[in-house]
Amino acid sequence: MKTSRSILSLLLVLLLLGSHFAEAQTTTTKKPMSKTAKGGLLGAGGGALVGGVLGRVIGGKNSTAGGAIIGAAVGGGAGALIGRRMDKQAAELKREMAGATVERVGEGIKITFDSGILFAKNSSTLTSTAQDNIATLAATLKKYGDTNVLVEGHTDNTGTDAINNPLSQRRAQAVANYTQSQGVDASRFQVTGYGSKQPIADNSTEAGRSANRRVEVAIYANEKLKKAAEKGTI
Repeated sequence: MKTSRSILSLLLVLLLLGSHFAEAQTTTTKKPMSKTAKGGLLGAGGGALVGGVLGRVIGGKNSTAGGAIIGAAVGGGAGALIGRRMDKQAAELKREMAGATVERVGEGIKITFDSGILFAKNSSTLTSTAQDNIATLAATLKKYGDTNVLVEGHTDNTGTDAINNPLSQRRAQAVANYTQSQGVDASRFQVTGYGSKQPIADNSTEAGRSANRRVEVAIYANEKLKKAAEKGTI
């Protein structure tokens, strides 16, 4: 725990130093750095890298969904506007979608589906309950546009990688496909199956294996929404 906190503190210092460096550039150069260039200095390079690492520290070593959200953050006033928008979407999802855990992470939303609710054992065919949940998700994605959607499939460690890896991919793709069938643009999606490589619980217990069999969805701002937030038009 102390090590994680030390790493988090160090990364936060790096973010602050990068921000101060960018500010210094605007005041010491004859030609002030544009907002785009300034954002590129930290956001596109250091921000994405440090943000991704921060996501893993905050969300746990296997939290790629959380890391993707934090790595895409813009911060400042624009980030606050995006955050308020995500607050509204998350509140609707929590109210209307049963059988899933909805969390606000940074400037995005992380949703975790228990695969036992989504699929029968060793299957990638969605249950009727799963379809209802994903239809609700699709409705909010259409209502709150201009976001990217990362869908990740995970299994426990029973069975071999030859079975688990394609099964996790098929399950993640099934969630993405059904969401898209409800009218959400497929270009917004990235889909990945991790098999048993990213456990969040102890695979030596049935409860732990059940928790590890899951599909995670990360929702975060795309470039269009970030630019609108910077202009204060969302």
